[in-house]
Amino acid sequence: MPQLPKDPKTRQRRNRASTARTLTGVPDGFDAPTLPAGRRWRQATRDWWADVWASPMASEFVDGRVDVHGLYMLAVLVDDFWREPSASLAAEIRLQRQCFGLTPIDRRRLQWEIDRGEDASERTRKRRAAPAPKVKADGGGSDDPRAVLHAV
Repeated sequence: MPQLPKDPKTRQRRNRASTARTLTGVPDGFDAPTLPAGRRWRQATRDWWADVWASPMASEFVDGRVDVHGLYMLAVLVDDFWREPSASLAAEIRLQRQCFGLTPIDRRRLQWEIDRGEDASERTRKRRAAPAPKVKADGGGSDDPRAVLHAV
C-alpha cells in the first residue's frame, strides 16, 4: 500500500521566507527623497538615485523610511566612486547594495519577484509553447545557425 503524503500543516519545514514578495512598483503619489544638501552630487549619482527610487524595489523602502539613511550612505559611496574609481569602493558598493535588492541576484536571495504584468506573462507562455525551430539534416535552407554544425 502506498504511503500517503504528510498533511502540510504537520510539516516542520515549509521553505518559506519571510522576505518573499512580488514587487509591483512605487505607490501613486510617492515622492522620492532628495539627495542630502551640502554636497555637489555628480550627474551619474543623481541618475542612479532617480533609478533606485523609480524601481519596483522602492516600494520596499517606502514603508520604514529607515532604509533611506542606508541609501544615503550608499549614494556617497557611488558618488565617490564616480569621482575617483577604485576597486575598494566598487567592492564596498557591491556589499552595500545587496541589502537593498538592487541586483537580480540580490532579489533572488531576498525572494523578491518583480511583477511583469499580464502582457509579459502572455509573451512568456507563447514563447514556451512555440515549437523549437526545425533543422534540416543537410544543413541547407534553414535560418537556424545550428544548421551549419557537423559532428566530427
